[in-house]
Amino acid sequence: MAVIDDVRPLGSELERSYTVYVRGRLKFRVKQIVYVAFSCDERVMGFAFPKEERAALVASEPQKFQLPSASDMRFNWIHADLAALDRAEARELVVDAWRMVVPQKISQAYDLAHPDGPD
Repeated sequence: MAVIDDVRPLGSELERSYTVYVRGRLKFRVKQIVYVAFSCDERVMGFAFPKEERAALVASEPQKFQLPSASDMRFNWIHADLAALDRAEARELVVDAWRMVVPQKISQAYDLAHPDGPD
């Protein structure tokens, strides 16, 4: 079972990333782009995810993943129930979301420094 403290450090450790609180919700950003956001109760993690792949992900594990609200369907976004994820899986989802918003050279440098994925 993952909790917000399993992934919170990534919000400031990943290059160009920083954390903000907006209306009581923790969000991870690169510049002005939000790539991870948590619900107020910290049970749901929304994160950047390719639109064309999200239906398959939700269908494969509906207990873990849900589609975003109708107004967010236009974005590359999906939701996950943190309690249904393990720590490593939650951290990998955050890093993958971060990869979607940083230049490829930064993502590649991260891969070289972390060949086994996020710690």
